[in-house]
Amino acid sequence: MKGIGVTLLGCIALAVAGCHDSSTSRADDEAVPPAPQLLHQDDGGEVLELRVGGVPGMTVADVKEVELPRLLETSGQVTFDDQRVATIISRVTGRIEDVRVSQWDTVERGETIVALYSPDYMTAEAEYLQAQVTSQLSSGLADGTGLAMAMVSAAHRKLELLGLDPADIDAIKAPSATVFVRTPIRGTVVEKQVVRGSQVNPGDVLFTLGTLDDVWITADVYEGDLARVHVGQPLEAVALAFPDRVFKGVISRISPNIDPSTHTLQLRCEVRNPDLTLKPQMLVRVRIVTTPGTALVVPQDALVFETDSYYAFVQVEPDKVTRRQVSIASWNERGYARVLSGLRAGEQVIQGEALQVNALWHQAHGESA
Repeated sequence: MKGIGVTLLGCIALAVAGCHDSSTSRADDEAVPPAPQLLHQDDGGEVLELRVGGVPGMTVADVKEVELPRLLETSGQVTFDDQRVATIISRVTGRIEDVRVSQWDTVERGETIVALYSPDYMTAEAEYLQAQVTSQLSSGLADGTGLAMAMVSAAHRKLELLGLDPADIDAIKAPSATVFVRTPIRGTVVEKQVVRGSQVNPGDVLFTLGTLDDVWITADVYEGDLARVHVGQPLEAVALAFPDRVFKGVISRISPNIDPSTHTLQLRCEVRNPDLTLKPQMLVRVRIVTTPGTALVVPQDALVFETDSYYAFVQVEPDKVTRRQVSIASWNERGYARVLSGLRAGEQVIQGEALQVNALWHQAHGESA
C-alpha cells in the first residue's frame, strides 16, 4: 500500500511539471511576436507588414506643407569680378631687370610696373624703324609705296603682339632690349610672381591685378527656392567682419547646374564696394526679398541616416510601411528638417523608433542593419 502511494505522488508531480513547462512555453511564444514580413508589390515596390504600436514607442507624424518667409536668407562668399581681373604675362624669353610694385599695391591703368630685358624687343624695334625708313625712301615711287606701308604696319603689329602700347611704339627712336610693361587696368596687385633678376619665358605669369570697386558674391540656394529668385532681383549682404554694414547688390547670374549631392545651385550677385571694405574670400549673409512660397517639413527623428543618404518610413496602409530615400535641408524650426524630395504633403511617416523599424526592414531582407 505504501508503494502505491509513492507511485501516485510521482505521477502527480510529473503532471504538474508538465503543465508548468507547457504554460511557460506558451508565455514565451506570446512574448516574442513573429518577425514582420516583407511584401513585394506589383509595381516592384516593397512594403513591410508593421502596425503602428508594433514597436514600443513607435508613432506617426504628418509631412506638413508650411509657408516660406518672404525673406530668403543664405550664406555666400566674396570673390573678384572676373571681368575686372587682368593677368600680365611675359610674351618673350628674357630677364626681369626692375620691379616697381609689390603685392597688394594699388596701381593705375597704364602704370609701368616691371622692366623686362629681351633681345626680341630690340629685333622687333629695329625692324619697325627700318620699315619706317624704307617707307620714307619709297614715298616717291608709285610701285613701292604700298609695299613699304604694309611693312610698317606689320612691324607695328608685331610690337603690339609683344605687349607694347601704341604710344610706346610711336615713341621708339632707337632699338632697345629693355621694355617697361604697363598695367592694362586700375586695380590691386593680387599676385606677384617675379623678382629682379628672374628669368621668364613666353606665357609665364608676372602679375595678377584685380579691381574691388565692384565684387561678386556667390551664394547657394536650395533647388526648392529656384522659382523665388531671378536675375536683376535686389539683395542685401552683411559681412561677418562688419555686421553693422549693409551692402546693396543684384542677382546677375543663376547657375544652370544643380549640385546633386546637396540639391543647391549658385547665385552670382554683383555688389557695390565703393570703399573696398569687402575682400575676396570673406563670408557674408545674403538676404533676398522674394515672392511667397511653401516648403515640406518633417520631424528630424523620422529620418534615418544610412551610408550617405537619409531615409523615411512612410505608412502606406494601416499596417504596412515602405522605405523611401529623402533629400533634406536645414529648417529654421528646431527638431524639423526641410524635405526637398522623396515625400509628399499629407503623407504619414514613422516618427518614434525609426532606427528600430530600419533594423526590422533589414532583418526582413535577411541583412544586418
